[in-house]
Amino acid sequence: MPKESIEELQYPEYWDKRYGGDDAEADKYDWLRSFSTIRPFLDKHLPPASSNPRILQLGCGNSTLSKDLHDHGYTNQVSIDFSSTVISTMKTKHPNMDWQVMDVRELRFSANHFDVAIDKATLDAMLHGSLWDPPADVKKNVRAYVDEIDRVLKPGGKWLYITWRQPHFIRPLLQRPDFWTLQAEVLADDSGGGGVFEYYGYVMMKLEEAHDAEVVGVEKQEVVP
Repeated sequence: MPKESIEELQYPEYWDKRYGGDDAEADKYDWLRSFSTIRPFLDKHLPPASSNPRILQLGCGNSTLSKDLHDHGYTNQVSIDFSSTVISTMKTKHPNMDWQVMDVRELRFSANHFDVAIDKATLDAMLHGSLWDPPADVKKNVRAYVDEIDRVLKPGGKWLYITWRQPHFIRPLLQRPDFWTLQAEVLADDSGGGGVFEYYGYVMMKLEEAHDAEVVGVEKQEVVP
């Protein structure tokens, strides 16, 4: 995408047009990976559905992820997106689920509210330019986002982030050793033939108390579908 188009991804107007215009997205669209291919990663890190964890879906779009988890027993979810167009669509499709228009950088939830937050490529939409030295707007947006996730997660809660972005770029943006641990796992390639890109699952676990914590490096561990 041209530089100007990439920068547009951080604004709701772009997504309203994409989800609602003549050239609207298909009925459903999953960035990066389908539910079946990321389910091993989710099964590993989500609390059991029987414990009824409170889950926040960040930048849900029209992905099937919220509904897929709902069908597997995770019914205590809130799915948010700053595109009012896509939230309206998802409310119509799945009226028994909680869909809200909200910017991930300005969450309207109380502190320590969620057991789990899930991001599948939402943070990616904020990233442009060189990630060796991110532009000022990238630093501002990411900091606001990370601040909000830190605030709304319960102690012991997890933020799960799925992306193709490599750890040497992402770790400096996400690591907060005083507030959570950070580990990264390489997700299994679902193409059947050794894809060009590796995909990563990042796990941030909020500490029970704020203190220095070691940042865990990348685990070269495949999650096999």
